[in-house]
Amino acid sequence: MKNLLLHIHEDDEQSGRLGLALHLAEQTHAHLTCVQATPMEVFAADPLGGMFGMAGVIDTIHSADKAQRAAAEARLGRAGVTWHWHSSDGNVVETLIDQALLADLVILSQRSTTADRSTRQPLAIVGDVVMHTGCPVLLVPAGSDRLSLAAPALVAWNGSAEAAHALRLALPLLQRASAVHIVEVSGDSLGVPARDAAVWLSRHDIGSDVHDWPAKGRRTSAALRDAASELSAAYIVMGAYGRSRLRETVLGGVTRELIASSSVPLLLAH
Repeated sequence: MKNLLLHIHEDDEQSGRLGLALHLAEQTHAHLTCVQATPMEVFAADPLGGMFGMAGVIDTIHSADKAQRAAAEARLGRAGVTWHWHSSDGNVVETLIDQALLADLVILSQRSTTADRSTRQPLAIVGDVVMHTGCPVLLVPAGSDRLSLAAPALVAWNGSAEAAHALRLALPLLQRASAVHIVEVSGDSLGVPARDAAVWLSRHDIGSDVHDWPAKGRRTSAALRDAASELSAAYIVMGAYGRSRLRETVLGGVTRELIASSSVPLLLAH
């Protein structure tokens, strides 16, 4: 992966998100594109005269963006990676999708489920970006700022097209892993067996261990979290939204639950 795209936003996870992006870029000798989009629609005036003072509000927003950019560029300048900056006014998700057309990986942050109102949360955009971009999305857990590609990796497998797609896109990272664990939670398989995924990896000179992981009454997301912990996995590769997002919102789903709760980075692809 030689082209990494990082979302720049004024939230409490920005420093960690940037740190992890730099760590990845250093390990892969990748170029880092920093995308800063200001969603002016959020500040749109109301129809009853709210335009008064709007110019001043926009100037304040842009001043804050410039300060954030200056701080980030100072850190980027000290790192041994190549990078460039893209800034624009407009919808954040649409901007990220447009800029990701030639990206190998998009880096976003997890929102905390326990944060108080004083916390500046990352934007809730992971699902939209995963669904509409052609490259994988790396979700950075709250409080994380590094990811060693030489550590073990976990592939969450259920035999679906989404799982196979994520596996293919993760290949450049899996080639660097000290161990690859293919984990299939008992009772959650949809089709292609995990052994076939292991054979596919072997043809790319990647050895792997296949695990039929018992659910033991747990939800699949909880079983995968426990598997990552027990196997010392540095990150999880998984297909995203194997069933519709609406169904996941109503009934719950592995993707939605892990996006909210994973303590290790998630490499997601739809």
